[in-house]
Amino acid sequence: MNQILTLVAPVFGLIGLGWFVARTRLLPESTAVGVSDFVATLAIPALIFRTLSEGSVPEASPWSYWAAYFLGVAIVWLLAMALARRLFAASGTETVICGFSAAQSNTVQLGVPLIVMVFGEPGALPMFLLIAVHLPIIMLAAAIMFSRANGEGRGFGIVATLRALATNPIIIAIVLGGIVRVAHIPLPGLVVDIVGQLAVAAAPVTLVAMGMAVARYGLRGNLGPTTVMTVFKLVVHPFVTWILAFHVFAMPPVFAAVAVTFAALPTGINAYLVAIRYRSGEALASNAISLTTLVSVVTITFWLWFIGAAPV
Repeated sequence: MNQILTLVAPVFGLIGLGWFVARTRLLPESTAVGVSDFVATLAIPALIFRTLSEGSVPEASPWSYWAAYFLGVAIVWLLAMALARRLFAASGTETVICGFSAAQSNTVQLGVPLIVMVFGEPGALPMFLLIAVHLPIIMLAAAIMFSRANGEGRGFGIVATLRALATNPIIIAIVLGGIVRVAHIPLPGLVVDIVGQLAVAAAPVTLVAMGMAVARYGLRGNLGPTTVMTVFKLVVHPFVTWILAFHVFAMPPVFAAVAVTFAALPTGINAYLVAIRYRSGEALASNAISLTTLVSVVTITFWLWFIGAAPV
């Protein structure tokens, strides 16, 4: 447990630093937006590209790994929607936001640096195998559910989502990194150096940017639904994934451990961006991001101890 705390403490320490500089206005809000844009556009894509282009191709099929994680996502998403409708009389679009916030993890801003620090090189492959499909699957599912909740046809929401995904720097980095690796394309030394420098900055800068974002979103009432979403995100989701990854589907132990760690992550900022896009549940999504991030200091430490994650 002490070893895990030693690894987790710097992660949340950097998040806390970002929150502090934003709340005390040591850095203006425009800086927070700029840092977030740098992370999303350059730093994280560079880390993803470098790791994928230099990594190894999986020997076994990842289907059982994906099934364990995304079946857990589906179960939690649907249960959270049902409870939001029954307990809080949430509207159709609000229930989608509740389900999205309870099931969608902060895989990039928190997941990437956390898994790199805890699992090291063995965790890189399962980490990026999940990131490669996580955003497209989650966002397409959200687009379909919102279209149904609004009584619209499916086409518009799906087409707009596909267009956004096609121009997303993270998706582009995944595709390019995979091509370079599979085709064994040699990269010029200058490109390797530039990408490497950006990749080194990715983890600490991303964590500080996440803290600044949490300070910007904050809590905005609706604590009842927020508490339910927090319990589903940080307790139910990793528990269901643990059952599926360790006791139902067959996969390497490090894959199972990474799947549970991803499930144990707090709600990602995409929940708020989706709420803004569909003009529904903005306060619910903001609350989920802030509260799950705060509580995850304890719950992530617990889940890493529970699955026996050991420092590398």
